[in-house]
Amino acid sequence: MNGWSLSFSPALPLGALAALGAAALVLAGVGLVFRARGALMRAVAAMSLLLGLAGPSLVHENRRPLTDVVAVVVDHSASNRLERRAAQTQAAKSEILAKLAALDNVETRVVDSAEDDPDNRGTQLFAELKKALGDTPPERVGAAIFITDGVVHDIPAPAALGFNAPVHALITGHDSERDRRVELIEAPKFGIVGKDVTIKARVDDTKDDGAPVEVVVKRDGAEVARYSPRVGETLDIPAPVDHAGDNVFEIGVTPLPGELTDLNNRVVATVSGVRDKLRVLLVSGEPHPGERMWRNMLKADGNVDLVHFTILRSPDKRVDAPINELSLIAFPVDDIFGRRIKDFDLIIFDRYSRQSVVAERYLANIVDYVRGGGALLIEAGPEFLTADGLSNTELGAIVPARPNGEEYDGPFRAQISPLGRRHPVTRALEGDVGGGKPTWGPWFRAIGAQSSGGDTILQDESGHPLLTLAHVDKGRIGILLTDQMWLWARGLDGGGPHVELLRRIAHWLMKEPELAEESLSAKARGHAIKITRQSLKDGAATLRITGPDGAVRDATMPEPQDGVAHFTLPKAPDGLTKIDDGTHVALVNVGADNALEMQEVVSTMEHLRPIADATGGGVARLGSGGVTPSIVSMSPTTRYAGSGFIGIKRAGASELIGVASVPLDVGFLALAAVLGALALAWAVEASFFPEKRGEGGP
Repeated sequence: MNGWSLSFSPALPLGALAALGAAALVLAGVGLVFRARGALMRAVAAMSLLLGLAGPSLVHENRRPLTDVVAVVVDHSASNRLERRAAQTQAAKSEILAKLAALDNVETRVVDSAEDDPDNRGTQLFAELKKALGDTPPERVGAAIFITDGVVHDIPAPAALGFNAPVHALITGHDSERDRRVELIEAPKFGIVGKDVTIKARVDDTKDDGAPVEVVVKRDGAEVARYSPRVGETLDIPAPVDHAGDNVFEIGVTPLPGELTDLNNRVVATVSGVRDKLRVLLVSGEPHPGERMWRNMLKADGNVDLVHFTILRSPDKRVDAPINELSLIAFPVDDIFGRRIKDFDLIIFDRYSRQSVVAERYLANIVDYVRGGGALLIEAGPEFLTADGLSNTELGAIVPARPNGEEYDGPFRAQISPLGRRHPVTRALEGDVGGGKPTWGPWFRAIGAQSSGGDTILQDESGHPLLTLAHVDKGRIGILLTDQMWLWARGLDGGGPHVELLRRIAHWLMKEPELAEESLSAKARGHAIKITRQSLKDGAATLRITGPDGAVRDATMPEPQDGVAHFTLPKAPDGLTKIDDGTHVALVNVGADNALEMQEVVSTMEHLRPIADATGGGVARLGSGGVTPSIVSMSPTTRYAGSGFIGIKRAGASELIGVASVPLDVGFLALAAVLGALALAWAVEASFFPEKRGEGGP
C-alpha cells in the first residue's frame, strides 16, 4: 500500500504561526472590504511568507497490508468430551480451518483449552484466548470462533475482551439432552474420630418428573445409609468418622436410562479423621524410676488426657495413722474398670501385679474391653515372673508372652528383630543401622518370656523378646519385657528414641492407619495416584484398579522392601478410583471432591449469547457430524452473523515498511513571491496616486 501525503516542519511554534496567520487574514480582510488598491497582493505576500515558515514537504509511505487474525478456540474440557461431542468438535475444527484457509489475508490461530482442571476453576476458554492474542494489536483481530458445549466459566464483560471484533459460538451436543447429578453443597474436611459430621448434598435433574430418587451413601466402599429425597431437596447426611486418616464418603444417585453421563451421579467427600483427645489410663504398680518417664512423656503431650494411679498399698495393708490424717485417696476401681472403662483409648499397666486392688472380675472387664476394640500396653518388671504376675490372671488369655522364670541382668543393647525391620512400629527407627548394632544406650534388665502369639519386633542381643505386639479380636495388646526404657530418657550412653518408639506403639495400639502392618493406601498427586502397600509378607501383589467410568485394569505391585512397596499410576481420570489387592481396598478421589466442570454438563446456547450479541457475533448449534456455517469477510459493521453464515471483520490494518520524504524547499521562492507581491502592490498603488511634479517648486 503506497501513498503520498503533505507534511510540515514549521520554523516557528504552531501558536506563533497561527497568530501570524490570523493577523494576516484580518489585514487582508480589511483591505478587501475597503477596496484598498494592492490589498490582494499584500495578502498573497503574507501567505507566501507563512508558507515558507511552515516548511512543507511531500511524504511517500510504503505500507504492507497486515493479515486479520481469527482465533479458533477449541474446548477440550471433560464436559465437551461426553457422548459424541469430541467427534463433533474435531470435525467442526477441521471445517472451520479449511474455510478460513480459503480466505485471503487471514491468519488463523488455534487455541486449545486444557483437558485437566487441577484448580477446579471449570472451563476457562477466555483466559486461553487472552493469552493467545496477547501479542496481537486489537485492531488486527477479525473474530473469535468458539467450538464448545457452551458451558464456559470465565465469560467476561464485552468491554473486557481487549478487542473490537465479533465473538461467534458453535455449540456441540443436541437439544434433547438430559442429565441427573448429585451436587455436594457442604462437606467438612475434618472430623473427630467416633463422632458424626454432617454432609449436605442435593440431587438435580434437568427434567424433573417429581418422583423421589434413591440416594446411597458409602464410607470407604461400604454402604452406610440410603435416602429417598426429591429432586432439589437438600439432604443432611450424618457421616460417621470411623477412624483416623481419610474417611472417603461416596454419595450416589441411581442413573437414568439414556442420560448424558453417569460420571456426575456420585460425589465424593473426603473427611480426615482426627482424635479429639487421647484418653490414657496409667496404672503404676509401685513407684520406680521409670514411672516418672511415663508421666512426663504423657503429660507433655497436649493431646493426651492422662489419668494416673500409683498403687502405694493394698487395701489389706495395715496403716497405723488415723484415717483423717491420710492424704491418699482410695483407688476408684469400680468406677474406672467398671462403668467408665470404655471411656479410655489406651490402658497402660506399668509394673503392675495382682495386688488385691483390681479384682479378677475387673481384669475380666479389661479382657472384654480389649476384645471389643480397646488397647492395652503392659510394661513388665520382675513382678511379671512371680505368681502374682499378670499372665497368671484373667489377662493371661490375651497377653502375648509367657514368663519363663528367668531374669536377664547386665548391660545389653536392644535390637530390631528381622520381622521388626518390616514392621511399621520399628522400621527405620532413629539410631538403627540396619544389619549392625544400633547406636542406642544400654539396658540392664530384661524379663525372660516366650512369645505366645503376636509379633516380636524388638529383642536383645541373644534373641530374647523385648517388645511383642498382638491383635486380639477387634483390639490390640502390647507387652514391653523390660522396665529400663527410662534409661534412654535419661540419656545414658546416648540414650535412645524412647519418645518416638512409645508414640508409635501407642498409635499402633489405637489402629492408626499409617502404622498398620498389612495395608493398602493411595494418595492423589494431581492426576497421578501414588499407591503404598505395607506388608510383613514377601512377594508381589496384583492390583485391580477400577476407574470412575467402571473400566477395570490390572497392575503388578512390586515386592515390598523392608515391608513397603510403592506404585504410581501416572495419569488417572477425575473421580473415584478403587484399588484392590485381593485383601485390602483403597479408595482415592482424583480432582476436586465436587468438580465444577461436571456440575453442569448439558450443552447450552444461552451462556455465550450475551457476549456474542454485544460484539455482533452469533451463536449456532453444530449440525450432525459437526457441520459449520459458512464464513464471509465483512467490512466493519454492527452485525457479523446471520442465517447460515458468520462474518469476519476486515479492519484493513497495514504495516509501515518505508518512508520517503521530499522537502518542498520554498524558502527562496517564498521570499521572491513576498518581494514580488509587495513590489506589485506598490506599483498598483503608485498607478493610482501619481507624484505631482513641479507643483509648489521655486
